[in-house]
Amino acid sequence: MKIKTLSVYLLLTVLPILNAEKNFAQIVNVESARMQSDTTGWLGSFGSSFSMTENKVRIFGASADAHLQYKTSNDQGIWMILGNINFLKVEKSRFLSDGLLHLRYNKKINEWLRWEFFGQFQNNEVTQIDSRLLFGTGPRFKLAKAKTFKMYAASLFMYEREKEATEPVIRHSDFRSSSYISFTWLPRDYLELISTSYFQPLFKKFSDYRILNQLAFKIKATPHFSLALKWNYLHDRFPAGTAPKTTYNFLTGFTYDL
Repeated sequence: MKIKTLSVYLLLTVLPILNAEKNFAQIVNVESARMQSDTTGWLGSFGSSFSMTENKVRIFGASADAHLQYKTSNDQGIWMILGNINFLKVEKSRFLSDGLLHLRYNKKINEWLRWEFFGQFQNNEVTQIDSRLLFGTGPRFKLAKAKTFKMYAASLFMYEREKEATEPVIRHSDFRSSSYISFTWLPRDYLELISTSYFQPLFKKFSDYRILNQLAFKIKATPHFSLALKWNYLHDRFPAGTAPKTTYNFLTGFTYDL
């Protein structure tokens, strides 16, 4: 297997530190993970981050993530595998963790339409998810594509099986819509802005929904180094157990591309 790209991400700061629980959101931004290349075959990246904040309390965080992508011949299909694990420790409390594994296949139908299939497993102690298993499929539309601007939207059907980390244990087996809209803006060769927003309501109860957003901004300083900023936001109308309804974080760091 030939890996053509390797990226390393080092977290420098985490802001704002208002509530430790509200800075540990877990979001899958498939758009920012897509690697743009005209070459078929394998692409890959690996990232890690570390942070320590001394405020009213001492907070330590660490994470690692990996990404593999395979483009088939004639650009007819793209396979993506994403994985990450995160740890958080506040003062003398034990480490809290969350992890995720995501598999996605993107099949080209024509120039403006692709069909997506995906599966995902995750757990998150902060949001009291012992396990969550997802399977979904649906169309992805190309709304706009220019040299400096791209926009996509998708409307996916998703099955969700969840076990809450609560006493007593609560289990869910539901069907959700997972719709998203995403745009990429490249105002200069050294600037990149990607925004992706998800809306995930239950089909049987639309008032039970999740809203997710990630904004990623990258400034290329040299051919290999870039400054990276990310904003993650998650609002879950009915979260598991006593988990907060809203979680968010702001990250700054840098990437190194070989």
